[in-house]
Amino acid sequence: MLKSFYLLYRTLLDKVSFLDGVAPLMLRLILAPVMIIAGFSKLNLTNTDLVWWQRVLADENVVAWFGNAQWGLGLPAPDFLAFLAGWTEFLGGWLLLIGLATRLVSVPLAVTMFVAATQVHWHNGWFSVAPSNPDTSAAQVFAWLGSDAAEQSLEASKEVAERLSRIKEIVEANGLPAYLYEYGNPVILNNGIEFAAIYFAMLISLIFTGGGRYVSLDYWIRKYLEPNKNYLS
Repeated sequence: MLKSFYLLYRTLLDKVSFLDGVAPLMLRLILAPVMIIAGFSKLNLTNTDLVWWQRVLADENVVAWFGNAQWGLGLPAPDFLAFLAGWTEFLGGWLLLIGLATRLVSVPLAVTMFVAATQVHWHNGWFSVAPSNPDTSAAQVFAWLGSDAAEQSLEASKEVAERLSRIKEIVEANGLPAYLYEYGNPVILNNGIEFAAIYFAMLISLIFTGGGRYVSLDYWIRKYLEPNKNYLS
């Protein structure tokens, strides 16, 4: 009986194997605009007062943030690193979008996400937006497993809920709630590693899967150059 179910399962997988490229395509479509706009914001591409060769350099404010140890990252050679990070994200995002050199470009992009997580967001913990309900917080799972850090996070969620309640009371009494809440409810930004870590994991996945069968330029280029080989991406 068990063998029959397994064989049926394998048969079904074989029949839908042509859809293998959908997963990496979804990752690419999520990652590409994030990387493109992150790189775009680090560069002077929108400053039309500069000549073209100046516009390709990193923005001065970004360079200052890369180099300042008091309120920034405190990295050496900040102008070079800001330039490198900006163009890695900007060009890398476009390459992800079309699925060209997917595995190769995912490596430096993963490095930028690792640096962002460890150097920028690490001290803020995991969550990008602070949970306001301990019962629905993902930290609850780790609290069940005995994590002290998760318990602290759940306690912090109660404080977050209290502060959000105060904010809403102030707005109700003195503001324009219909106007202020038109595009969503207020949240407390925690600025943790959550997004950077998720993007890092997605990029690591693309390193192993490639751009995806049928849905990337990598696939069609390899199919043209190696027509007799059977491959997925």
